[in-house]
Amino acid sequence: MAVTIKGTEGVSKVEATGTPSSSTFLRGDYAWAEPGGGGKILQVLQATKTDTFTTSSTTFVDIPNMTVTITPSSTSSKVLVFYQLQSGASAHSAIKAVKTIGGTTTDVLVGDADGNRTRANQKIYTNGWGPNSAVVQILDSPNTTSAVTYKVQCANPYSASYYTYINRSQSTADYAYDVRSSSTITVMEVAA
Repeated sequence: MAVTIKGTEGVSKVEATGTPSSSTFLRGDYAWAEPGGGGKILQVLQATKTDTFTTSSTTFVDIPNMTVTITPSSTSSKVLVFYQLQSGASAHSAIKAVKTIGGTTTDVLVGDADGNRTRANQKIYTNGWGPNSAVVQILDSPNTTSAVTYKVQCANPYSASYYTYINRSQSTADYAYDVRSSSTITVMEVAA
Protein backbone atom coordinates (compact mmCIF):
# COMPACT_ATOMS: atom_id res chain seq x y z
CA MET A 1 0.00 0.00 0.00
CA ALA A 2 1.49 3.36 -0.99
CA VAL A 3 1.00 6.39 1.25
CA THR A 4 1.33 9.81 -0.37
CA ILE A 5 3.01 12.45 1.75
CA LYS A 6 2.20 15.97 0.58
CA GLY A 7 4.30 19.03 1.20
CA THR A 8 7.60 17.23 1.78
CA GLU A 9 10.19 18.17 -0.80
CA GLY A 10 11.88 15.24 -2.48
CA VAL A 11 9.53 12.59 -1.04
CA SER A 12 6.47 11.52 -2.96
CA LYS A 13 5.41 8.28 -1.31
CA VAL A 14 6.24 5.73 1.35
CA GLU A 15 5.62 2.01 1.05
CA ALA A 16 3.69 0.55 3.99
CA THR A 17 2.64 -2.99 4.88
CA GLY A 18 -0.69 -4.13 6.25
CA THR A 19 -4.17 -2.80 5.60
CA PRO A 20 -5.22 0.76 6.41
CA SER A 21 -8.62 1.22 8.03
CA SER A 22 -10.43 3.40 10.54
CA SER A 23 -9.20 1.08 13.33
CA THR A 24 -5.49 0.99 12.38
CA PHE A 25 -2.63 3.49 12.48
CA LEU A 26 0.66 3.80 10.61
CA ARG A 27 3.56 2.85 12.89
CA GLY A 28 7.06 4.27 12.67
CA ASP A 29 8.21 1.13 10.83
CA TYR A 30 5.65 1.86 8.08
CA ALA A 31 3.26 -0.93 9.04
CA TRP A 32 -0.47 -0.50 9.61
CA ALA A 33 -1.31 -1.85 13.08
CA GLU A 34 -4.14 -2.17 15.56
CA PRO A 35 -3.83 0.10 18.60
CA GLY A 36 -3.25 -1.52 21.99
CA GLY A 37 -1.73 -4.96 21.64
CA GLY A 38 1.02 -5.86 24.08
CA GLY A 39 0.58 -4.57 27.60
CA LYS A 40 -3.19 -4.16 27.40
CA ILE A 41 -4.99 -5.21 30.60
CA LEU A 42 -7.62 -7.81 29.68
CA GLN A 43 -9.11 -8.62 33.09
CA VAL A 44 -8.57 -7.81 36.76
CA LEU A 45 -9.56 -9.94 39.76
CA GLN A 46 -9.02 -9.36 43.47
CA ALA A 47 -9.50 -11.11 46.80
CA THR A 48 -9.53 -9.17 50.06
CA LYS A 49 -8.85 -10.36 53.61
CA THR A 50 -10.19 -8.17 56.41
CA ASP A 51 -10.17 -10.65 59.30
CA THR A 52 -7.12 -11.94 61.18
CA PHE A 53 -5.19 -15.19 60.90
CA THR A 54 -2.56 -16.76 63.14
CA THR A 55 -0.38 -19.80 62.52
CA SER A 56 2.64 -21.54 64.07
CA SER A 57 3.13 -23.95 61.16
CA THR A 58 6.78 -24.54 60.26
CA THR A 59 5.74 -25.43 56.70
CA PHE A 60 3.86 -23.16 54.32
CA VAL A 61 0.08 -22.95 54.74
CA ASP A 62 -2.52 -21.03 52.76
CA ILE A 63 -3.61 -17.71 54.21
CA PRO A 64 -7.42 -17.83 54.14
CA ASN A 65 -9.12 -15.41 51.71
CA MET A 66 -5.82 -14.66 49.96
CA THR A 67 -6.69 -16.78 46.92
CA VAL A 68 -7.83 -15.72 43.45
CA THR A 69 -8.46 -17.74 40.26
CA ILE A 70 -8.02 -16.33 36.76
CA THR A 71 -8.51 -17.97 33.35
CA PRO A 72 -6.20 -16.39 30.76
CA SER A 73 -7.70 -15.78 27.32
CA SER A 74 -4.44 -16.70 25.54
CA THR A 75 -1.42 -18.88 26.27
CA SER A 76 0.80 -15.89 25.47
CA SER A 77 -0.79 -13.70 28.13
CA LYS A 78 1.16 -12.69 31.22
CA VAL A 79 -0.43 -12.46 34.66
CA LEU A 80 0.61 -9.60 36.91
CA VAL A 81 0.29 -10.82 40.50
CA PHE A 82 0.24 -8.10 43.13
CA TYR A 83 -0.26 -8.74 46.80
CA GLN A 84 0.05 -6.58 49.85
CA LEU A 85 0.02 -8.41 53.14
CA GLN A 86 -0.27 -6.82 56.57
CA SER A 87 1.58 -9.11 58.93
CA GLY A 88 3.39 -9.46 62.21
CA ALA A 89 5.58 -12.18 63.65
CA SER A 90 6.93 -13.25 67.02
CA ALA A 91 10.10 -14.43 65.27
CA HIS A 92 11.22 -15.24 61.72
CA SER A 93 8.37 -15.85 59.25
CA ALA A 94 8.29 -16.33 55.48
CA ILE A 95 5.74 -15.34 52.84
CA LYS A 96 5.37 -16.60 49.28
CA ALA A 97 2.92 -16.86 46.39
CA VAL A 98 2.09 -20.15 44.69
CA LYS A 99 0.05 -21.03 41.62
CA THR A 100 -2.01 -24.12 40.86
CA ILE A 101 -2.77 -25.28 37.31
CA GLY A 102 -4.59 -28.56 36.79
CA GLY A 103 -3.81 -29.84 40.27
CA THR A 104 -0.09 -29.00 40.16
CA THR A 105 1.12 -26.31 42.57
CA THR A 106 4.41 -24.45 42.09
CA ASP A 107 6.10 -21.48 43.73
CA VAL A 108 5.94 -18.09 42.02
CA LEU A 109 9.25 -16.19 41.92
CA VAL A 110 11.00 -17.34 45.08
CA GLY A 111 14.72 -17.00 45.77
CA ASP A 112 17.22 -19.58 44.56
CA ALA A 113 17.93 -22.68 46.64
CA ASP A 114 20.81 -22.04 49.06
CA GLY A 115 21.59 -24.58 51.77
CA ASN A 116 18.89 -24.78 54.46
CA ARG A 117 17.51 -21.33 53.71
CA THR A 118 13.75 -21.07 53.13
CA ARG A 119 12.76 -20.03 49.61
CA ALA A 120 10.16 -17.26 49.70
CA ASN A 121 9.09 -13.84 48.34
CA GLN A 122 9.50 -12.03 51.67
CA LYS A 123 10.72 -12.49 55.23
CA ILE A 124 8.86 -11.03 58.20
CA TYR A 125 10.59 -10.26 61.46
CA THR A 126 8.76 -7.81 63.71
CA ASN A 127 9.43 -9.26 67.17
CA GLY A 128 5.97 -8.42 68.46
CA TRP A 129 5.37 -5.11 66.71
CA GLY A 130 3.39 -4.68 63.53
CA PRO A 131 1.54 -5.31 61.43
CA ASN A 132 3.99 -4.35 58.71
CA SER A 133 3.44 -4.35 54.94
CA ALA A 134 4.86 -6.96 52.61
CA VAL A 135 4.28 -5.71 49.06
CA VAL A 136 5.08 -8.05 46.17
CA GLN A 137 4.63 -7.68 42.40
CA ILE A 138 5.30 -10.61 40.06
CA LEU A 139 4.83 -10.84 36.29
CA ASP A 140 4.07 -14.51 35.75
CA SER A 141 3.84 -16.51 32.49
CA PRO A 142 1.37 -19.35 33.16
CA ASN A 143 1.33 -20.39 29.45
CA THR A 144 -2.21 -21.75 29.62
CA THR A 145 -5.86 -20.97 28.95
CA SER A 146 -6.90 -23.17 31.87
CA ALA A 147 -7.84 -21.74 35.26
CA VAL A 148 -4.85 -20.59 37.32
CA THR A 149 -5.24 -20.20 41.08
CA TYR A 150 -2.84 -17.88 42.89
CA LYS A 151 -2.49 -18.07 46.68
CA VAL A 152 -0.40 -16.38 49.35
CA GLN A 153 1.13 -18.66 51.97
CA CYS A 154 3.11 -18.18 55.17
CA ALA A 155 5.32 -20.30 57.42
CA ASN A 156 7.40 -20.15 60.62
CA PRO A 157 10.54 -22.05 59.58
CA TYR A 158 12.36 -20.96 62.75
CA SER A 159 10.21 -22.83 65.26
CA ALA A 160 6.64 -23.97 65.90
CA SER A 161 6.91 -22.09 69.19
CA TYR A 162 6.55 -18.82 67.27
CA TYR A 163 3.71 -17.32 65.26
CA THR A 164 2.86 -15.40 62.11
CA TYR A 165 0.01 -12.92 62.46
CA ILE A 166 -1.98 -11.65 59.49
CA ASN A 167 -3.80 -8.29 59.73
CA ARG A 168 -2.72 -7.89 63.35
CA SER A 169 0.33 -7.66 65.58
CA GLN A 170 1.46 -10.12 68.23
CA SER A 171 -0.07 -7.99 70.94
CA THR A 172 -3.53 -8.82 72.28
CA ALA A 173 -3.90 -5.46 74.03
CA ASP A 174 -7.09 -3.57 73.18
CA TYR A 175 -5.53 -0.20 72.40
CA ALA A 176 -6.32 2.28 69.61
CA TYR A 177 -2.73 2.13 68.35
CA ASP A 178 -2.85 -1.67 67.95
CA VAL A 179 -4.58 -1.64 64.56
CA ARG A 180 -6.53 -4.23 62.63
CA SER A 181 -5.65 -3.99 58.95
CA SER A 182 -6.57 -5.61 55.61
CA SER A 183 -4.66 -7.49 52.92
CA THR A 184 -5.32 -8.05 49.21
CA ILE A 185 -4.18 -10.14 46.27
CA THR A 186 -4.85 -8.79 42.77
CA VAL A 187 -4.20 -10.53 39.46
CA MET A 188 -4.31 -8.89 36.03
CA GLU A 189 -4.15 -10.61 32.66
CA VAL A 190 -1.78 -8.66 30.42
CA ALA A 191 -1.83 -9.15 26.64
CA ALA A 192 1.51 -10.22 25.16
